[in-house]
Amino acid sequence: MTLEQHRNRIDEIDDQLVKLLNERAQVVVEIGKLKNKTGGQIYAPDREKQVFDKIVAANDGPLPDRTMVAIWRELMSGSFALERPLRIGYLGPEGSFSHNASMLKFGQSVEYEPLTDIRSIFDEVSKGHCDLGLVPIENTTGGGVIETLDAFTDSDVKICAEVFMSIHHNLMANCPLEQVENIYSKPEVFAQCRNWLTATFKEANTVPVASTAKAAQIAAKEPNAAAIGSAIAAELYGLKIICENIEDITNNITRFFAIAKEDSKPTGEDKTAILFSTSHKAGALADVLEVFKKYDINLTNIESRPSKKREWEYYFFMDFLGHHTDENIQKGLDKARKHCLQLSILGSFPKAKELL
Repeated sequence: MTLEQHRNRIDEIDDQLVKLLNERAQVVVEIGKLKNKTGGQIYAPDREKQVFDKIVAANDGPLPDRTMVAIWRELMSGSFALERPLRIGYLGPEGSFSHNASMLKFGQSVEYEPLTDIRSIFDEVSKGHCDLGLVPIENTTGGGVIETLDAFTDSDVKICAEVFMSIHHNLMANCPLEQVENIYSKPEVFAQCRNWLTATFKEANTVPVASTAKAAQIAAKEPNAAAIGSAIAAELYGLKIICENIEDITNNITRFFAIAKEDSKPTGEDKTAILFSTSHKAGALADVLEVFKKYDINLTNIESRPSKKREWEYYFFMDFLGHHTDENIQKGLDKARKHCLQLSILGSFPKAKELL
């Protein structure tokens, strides 16, 4: 076949694809009507995982699985809009890493709400002003995100999904490197670029702000100022990238949680997150961990934060493999509660398999 014949064949297939996609969309509209009557969730993480798993299983190439999932992710984003437009809260302003992660997770067809701090994301989801929120929980370089961990202690929201995204930091400014006096970014970002900053700057001040996008906004207006953030933020706010990929560890990944009013149904490949506190006595945490060992509960993360209610007491954030409805998880949590002052299930959610 000639080049023109191949292109004509592509055009014919595209016409068929458009018809099939709209046929699928019409079914989505009917599903939306049923959900509106019954009050069903528009975003169902368990269903999302089921769809993606089927697409990957049916894919014989030559397109890679990652491409197929990306196509269906955007297709599902359009489906949300047909059922009922979703509003996603994220740590703004526009151009932050949280904004980027939100769009990669939920696509272009939903509504996004930039919020000034992480606590506001929890509040807006709790009040029902946002259907979902996306919050950073930990980074492979900087560890746990304190604002998110603290917000879980007094919020009624649930974790319904997790997202992993590669993070690349850039120094951006509208002045030469040697003229930079103030550098703006989130505290966690400074921690992730500590070695590079120490080696490059001796005089410049590092100034913490609420988000990398906010840092870009400030640097765009202030003389002799720079920001550390994403390439998207540099483009949005008219900054030049002076130095690329300045993170100390190249494999720099941030994990985000999607939060909602409800968590996810079991999928067979899940995680559960809990929050608990123990009394201030020797071996209290060890007693809890021994219970998890006994019931074969595989821990994937543990963080501690000081309690704001009593001195020298701590609460622990933990996640592990399995769904809170699994028999061994239920029995283990019942036993663990006997060693805790309080224990709350923050949610169960599908285990993320890939980087966005």
